[in-house]
Amino acid sequence: MSEHSVSSEDSVYKPQSPFMRWLERRLPIAGLVHSSFIVYPTPRNLNYWWTFGGILTFMLGVQIVTGVVLAMHYTPHVDFAFNSVESIMREVNYGWLLRYLHANGASFFFVAVYAHMVRGMYYGSYKEPREVLWILGVILFLLMVMTGFMGYVLPWGQMSFWAATVITNLFSAIPLVGNAIVTWLWGGFAVGNPTLNRFYSLHYLLPFVIAGVVVLHVWALHMVGQNNPAGVEPKTKKDTVAFTPYATIKDAFFIGVFCLFFAWFIFYIPNYLGHSDNYIPANPGQTPTHIVPEWYYLPFYAILRAIPNKLLGVIALAASIVLLAFLPWLDTSRVRSANYRPLYRQFLIVYFLAVIGLGYLGSQPPEGGYVIAARILTAYYFVFLLIILPLLGLFEKTKPLPNSISESVLRDGLPVGASAPPPAKA
Repeated sequence: MSEHSVSSEDSVYKPQSPFMRWLERRLPIAGLVHSSFIVYPTPRNLNYWWTFGGILTFMLGVQIVTGVVLAMHYTPHVDFAFNSVESIMREVNYGWLLRYLHANGASFFFVAVYAHMVRGMYYGSYKEPREVLWILGVILFLLMVMTGFMGYVLPWGQMSFWAATVITNLFSAIPLVGNAIVTWLWGGFAVGNPTLNRFYSLHYLLPFVIAGVVVLHVWALHMVGQNNPAGVEPKTKKDTVAFTPYATIKDAFFIGVFCLFFAWFIFYIPNYLGHSDNYIPANPGQTPTHIVPEWYYLPFYAILRAIPNKLLGVIALAASIVLLAFLPWLDTSRVRSANYRPLYRQFLIVYFLAVIGLGYLGSQPPEGGYVIAARILTAYYFVFLLIILPLLGLFEKTKPLPNSISESVLRDGLPVGASAPPPAKA
């Protein structure tokens, strides 16, 4: 047995104090924490891509805490919302810090979730037996998208008002029920005070729904175990280490590095990711020259605008996210990690570049070459998911997998696919 592996005796929580023994017999919270976050077996070859799950949990806590405090001072009324935000910035103790933490926290939340999704797609973390884990992750992403959009409306600036008008109007493309849905979202026949109240209520509620789904996500993770860069399941105790201190120290270090960048944005360039038009009070009679959503929605906004038909554009927008939930079945290869799938790795990198390109095009006016480029990248986005992925699993020649996680660690200094020296005989 490895010196770092966990013995069966160590994995059982043994309360030391009389109070903890009394509590454990009645409410075994300490035992649950011990088994889930102390001795939980973690693949020994995890890299820093696996720390973004911890970062997301940390950022969710930041958003909930700052959001609750901001809600105490915000006024959800079209006549007072804009000024109440300005009042928070100028008159509430550290209100400027709370507001910048919350606004920039949304952006950094999406930075972490996109990195988390990139890691999942590269290392095949959606494959059997982790299908439900992946689907819960896509549901979390959808909830984040809705929560972020509703939060963007609350300052009630020009971009907030017109973004709400444009995005909610998309539902009118749905046959038969579209107009009824738009009227319900608006609370009337135009974006106004009922709309703001609806979005404020839902923006306050959804983070707690996200927290509940996160619990399910972690539960599902602990049921099937973590994936790893080699994409092979742990076979012996030598393949794993205890979650604490090995994973917790790594997570804590990278969360600290992440917070340094977060703090730099907050204290030096807090408005860099915002839009200047949102510092102008909402005016229904004056349309901004160029309506754009927050940066983390731009790839999907570009897909929407790339298709001239409104209904088809809405369908493509929804499909671009919903299709991600079907990755476990669209990807027919039995090999998880892209490290052992050379063709898949190349196509996947192009896919990631296409998403970045769509993000840039979503920030540009919908005209000329921008539209043509957006259509090309949108086509590749769907071709990759619907055609390339299923076919690669049938025709791709993969590299030989290591027999175990320990072998992949020992081969780390060798080229992928090279043979490791035989183990020495005892």
